[in-house]
This record gives sequence, structure tokens and C-alpha cells, in this order.
Amino acid sequence: MEGKKKFSLFSAVLSVICVVFVAEAAAPVAAIGNSQFFWWLFLLLAFLLPYGLISSELGTAYIGDGGIYDWVTKAFGHRWGARVSWYYWINFPLWLASLAVMTPGLMETITGFKLAPWAGIAIELVFIWLIIWISFYPVSDSIWILNGAAVIKMLLALLVGGLGLYVAFTKGMANDMSFSSLLPSFDLNSLSYVSVIIFNLLGFEVICTFAGDMENPKKQIPQSIIAAGLVIAAIYIFSAFGIGVAIPVHKISTSSGMMDSFKLLTGTGTGWFIIAMAFLFLLTLFGNMISWSLGVNNTASYAAENGDMPKFFARRSKSKDMPVGAAVANGLVASLVVVLAPILPNQDLFWAFFSLNLVMFLLSYVPVFPAFYRLRKIDPDTPRPFKVGGKDGFLKLMVILPMILIVISLIFTALPLAFDAETLTAKLPITIGSLIFIGLGELIILVKKIKD
Repeated sequence: MEGKKKFSLFSAVLSVICVVFVAEAAAPVAAIGNSQFFWWLFLLLAFLLPYGLISSELGTAYIGDGGIYDWVTKAFGHRWGARVSWYYWINFPLWLASLAVMTPGLMETITGFKLAPWAGIAIELVFIWLIIWISFYPVSDSIWILNGAAVIKMLLALLVGGLGLYVAFTKGMANDMSFSSLLPSFDLNSLSYVSVIIFNLLGFEVICTFAGDMENPKKQIPQSIIAAGLVIAAIYIFSAFGIGVAIPVHKISTSSGMMDSFKLLTGTGTGWFIIAMAFLFLLTLFGNMISWSLGVNNTASYAAENGDMPKFFARRSKSKDMPVGAAVANGLVASLVVVLAPILPNQDLFWAFFSLNLVMFLLSYVPVFPAFYRLRKIDPDTPRPFKVGGKDGFLKLMVILPMILIVISLIFTALPLAFDAETLTAKLPITIGSLIFIGLGELIILVKKIKD
């Protein structure tokens, strides 16, 4: 359309940062302890590097709204495309619900008022449907939100990292920082949280679904992925180091890590600084959900248009041509989850919903890596403006290593590998929920009789 707003390279880089950098996931990673630094460095090389290169090649070779659904469908057929689109979509309302349950606590910090349970649920629903409403409009209309959220995320991460270093230098190290403490820990607790680091490194392919809003997508996609990947890696490690040297591991909460970090580092839960940080953190949650909704909704709608998702997901607005069906479905599922949350067993609701979101999200990526290799073999003639170099053995390594890491993460996140009461209470809901959502996906395939 003539006169339509377009992404600049700078906006594309900030959008990738907004999508990929996840401030609210800082706490579960910090809960690993000092071995988190090993896992960050290892996964940056073993996962982020091959994933970023593969996303750049596929995203510039197969430009369109389908994203990873398109790649997997072209490689393995519609059944696998349907599975990927389902896992990719269902993770979003679960993630939206996990962030919604954080909002009442943030509002209490900002306002200083204790909220009644009904008021907390009302705020959660407002958060959900405000995200849905904004997602009815094109990404280029929301570029100021994405850019602003990216800048705020980086500011918060740099603040918590810098404040952590200041506290460590003035008051001493909070944790043992000997060489042995930095070595990887392979206990069940630590390995359960490694999946969060992988989650923190996913999302580059979302920028590929914004191709229609870019000035030059074939150049901007790989440039934005590479530039943003380097910035994100540096910020993650800096903020993680700041938290790790200043806050005892046992004090880190999985439910509100960034805000808990600021409160512990400053020694207070009130005051203008904490209120400002809570407000900025709330804005980042909006930015994260808006950026992801635009990519997820486009993918789900595209899959529905190709017969691989329910027809409702294919509904688009007449005025803006936006995937309103997928957006409304997000709102309905997320709303149902937060309304039912009070009757669930007493537990960390953020981590429960977030873990289930993690499982579904990671499942959607399992076929992406072999799809890259297969498309090289069966579709060599498609132009690849950005092409991963290397011999066949190197390409296989880039496919196999990330896949193995995802599968291991899935096992440790979803399955109760110990059978004590505490582990079963925490893990069984995630296992059961994962099986239910996987079953629903297979039911959709069966009912729609999707054929390759």
C-alpha cells in the first residue's frame, strides 16, 4: 500500500531486541546460581549462533507471514506444519496469562495499595485485552511501542547489572565466586532452568513475519538478527553477572525476579526508584506481548488460511487486514487461564504457566532445524540472499546440536525426574498440561484430516 510506514534497520534491530530479550525470565536463570555464567556462554555458542544463522537463511529465502510454519511445511508437509503452528500459537496465551498474573503485584508496588482478589483478576483481564486490542493494528503502527520497550528493557538490564556491581564492590560478594562455583551444575533443579536460557534466546524468526513492513527485508533481516544477537548476549551476561555477585541465590524468586532484584539491591521495597522500576518493568511486559502477538497471530492466521488451523484463526479485519481471529482466541484462552487460576493448587502461578508455555514453545522449534537441512537438499534452487557457509558435516552439526539441547530442556522442564512430594507437586501439572495441549493439537489434525 502506497504511503505505508516502513521499518528502518534501526527499528528492525530494536524490534528484535524487544522480541527476544525477556526481562521477566531473569529470575529463573539467576536461580541456577553461578553456573548460569557457564550455561550462558555455552548456549550462546552452541544454540544462539546456529539458530541465528539458520533463521537468517530461512527468513530471507522464504519471506512471508508464515514464519517457522512455512519452513516446516515446505520441508515435511502439512501435518508437521499444523503441529508447529499449534504449538507456536498455544504458547502465547499461556505466556500472556503468566505475565498477567504479575501485573497486580506491580500495580500494588506502583500505587502502594493492597488489591482485593477480584480487583487483581480485573487488572489481569485489562492487561490481556489491552494487548489483544493493540494487536488488531499493523506492526508499523506500534513501532514506537516496540522501540520504546526495547530501550526500556536494555535500561532495566543495565541498571540491575550496574547496581549489582556497585553493591558487590561496596558491600562484598553475596555468593562464592570461586572458579569451582562457576562450573556447570548438573542437578535436577539447575537443569530445569536451563530451558529458560534457551527461551531467552528464541524469537529471531518473528522479525521475518514483519518483512512486509521493512524497507529492504533481504538485507535487514540478517543484519538485525546479527546486530541484535550481539547486543542481547552482552546485556544478558552483564545483568546476570550483576545479580549473581550481589544477591544470594536463595533469595531469588521465580515469580518476580527483576523487581525482587531491584528491591534486594536497594534494600527497600518502596520509594520513588522502586516505583519507577515497577512502572518501566510493566511497560516492558506490554512491549514483549505486543511484539510476540503480531508474529504469532500472523503465523496462526497463515496456517489457518492453508487449512492447518481452525478456520476462526483465518479471520482478518477488513480495514487493516490484521489476523483478528487468532488475536481474539489468544484473549479468550488467556482470560480463561487467569480466571481459573485462583482455584488451582497454591503454587507459584507465574512459574507454573510460564513452564507450560516453555514446553509448548520449545516443541514448536524441534522441527525447524532439520527443516533447514532438508530444504537445502530438496529446494536448492530457491535464491538465498543470506546463506550459511560450511561443508555438509558442519551443517549437520548446526542442526543436531540445537535440537539435542531443546529435547534435553523439554525433558527437564516437563517431566518429574524425581518422585518426592515437592517435585511431583511442581512438575505433574506441567506434564499433564503438556499432554493435554499436545493431544488437542493431534485432535485438530485428525478432525481436519490434514494430509501431506
